[in-house]
Amino acid sequence: MKFSELPLDERLQRAIVDANYTAPTPIQEKAIPPVLEHKDLMGIAQTGTGKTAAFALPILQNLLQGGDSKGQKPIRVLVLLPTRELAIQVSDCFEKYQKYTRLTSACIFGGVSDLPQKRALSRGVDTLIATPGRLLDLINQRVVSLKKLEYFVLDEADRMLDMGFIHDIKKVVALLPQKRQNLFFSATMPPEITKLAASILRTDPVRVEVAPQSTPIERIRQELYRIDKRRKGALLKEMLLEHPEMKKVLVFSRTKHGADKIVRVLEKAKVTCAAIHGNKSQNRRQEALGNFKTEQIRVLVATDIAARGIDVDNVTHVFNYDLPDVPETFVHRIGRTARAGRDGVAISFCAPDEEQDLRAIEKLTRVQIPEGDKAIFEKLPPPQKETPESEARNSRWRTGKFGGRKAREQKKESAKKEPSKPQAAQKQNANPTPKTHTGKRLGSRARRRLREEQAKRQQSQNG
Repeated sequence: MKFSELPLDERLQRAIVDANYTAPTPIQEKAIPPVLEHKDLMGIAQTGTGKTAAFALPILQNLLQGGDSKGQKPIRVLVLLPTRELAIQVSDCFEKYQKYTRLTSACIFGGVSDLPQKRALSRGVDTLIATPGRLLDLINQRVVSLKKLEYFVLDEADRMLDMGFIHDIKKVVALLPQKRQNLFFSATMPPEITKLAASILRTDPVRVEVAPQSTPIERIRQELYRIDKRRKGALLKEMLLEHPEMKKVLVFSRTKHGADKIVRVLEKAKVTCAAIHGNKSQNRRQEALGNFKTEQIRVLVATDIAARGIDVDNVTHVFNYDLPDVPETFVHRIGRTARAGRDGVAISFCAPDEEQDLRAIEKLTRVQIPEGDKAIFEKLPPPQKETPESEARNSRWRTGKFGGRKAREQKKESAKKEPSKPQAAQKQNANPTPKTHTGKRLGSRARRRLREEQAKRQQSQNG
């Protein structure tokens, strides 16, 4: 099938030709006809399969058939997305598809001033692309009205759940008119998402599934390198320097601090790179993403906020610098490569304390990741001997600031094995951290001065 065979308006067909679309992807081929027939739809597809066109094109076709509204345009379509990056990309797609029509759209998201967004909404729009927080904010300000909504699209539903938006989604759905067409898209369908879909979709929705849930794209070649945490940066740097074919590389870090640290390591090796995460301003994030798209930088380091929010063509390699603790996230990460029929490579680093995560990923994907060429380890510095303090420091992100479940269980087990000391002996051996009168812990300088004063008093008493 070709796009020219679909019953789409001539103006949409012109936009499709401009976008260099020829044949629809499986999700597009299966989803567009039922959406054109005004049926509710549940779409299950991996990231990068063309979901945006699968719902945008038939919705625009239905809007064109419905004709223009008289007076100021009411919001007739709402597309709800989890991140600002994804909202911007979907908005760009709507602009591209509707450019030969009189249909309009607006995009709203948090983290920036709402004044330009309010001005865009005041002119009236047919389609609103939004993130949940900013949408509810503008609804409370009475800037947005959804009373005349006809189409509701919830995209990346499982990511919404991961990010804690489930209650915001329920608030939005409660404000929608009962008579509407619902389109529900998710890469995975855990029980919580199934319940959410049942509360939104009408009875007997059309179910479209183009790939087994949580199965990596077959065109992605995977490699695994087992290495200690301290040498991950050296391994990444060596691989980038040794393989110039790694032209457009996306590196995923578990933490914001870790992403910035990776950038510093690569910059010392003269590798052009930038980081994108929640602590970066919207302008800095858009600048980094734009430079990556235009290949002004070779490496983009991101946290999982970008796992589904980055839509960049021709990503050659994806690095899992840190393995995710949620197996489904691994699928979304590596889905950034091998898009639009191309091949891709996903390389994962696994530290000793990440073996459990690796087993969970391989169990979910039903793929045993083959190990890469171990010869590269000869070019790395030798592993450093870990001390108990360094092991605790490196695994702190595992247990949390105050210790996780595993740490608490270990503490209980050690308490059972060691006989309890008398209370007086415990007080005598206790060495509490000095604190101020407000109960806060003293700084390092204050503690040093306190130790010096105690030493002087001890000397005077002994003298």
